[in-house]
Amino acid sequence: MFLHLEKQSELLKEAKISMSEELHQLKVEEEMLMRKFYEIMSAHGKVKKNEDPSKVSDDG
Repeated sequence: MFLHLEKQSELLKEAKISMSEELHQLKVEEEMLMRKFYEIMSAHGKVKKNEDPSKVSDDG
């Protein structure tokens, strides 16, 4: 029984590491996509000048 729990614990640790790495990759990808989205919105005049890049106007 103890060996089974020990094995489960090891598998859970590996899963946690794997999920943490995946989450980090997704956060990096999200940041890159948001920057690209901001560039596109700026090019189409949807972002006011001198505005914080994290705030995009919602006027159409």
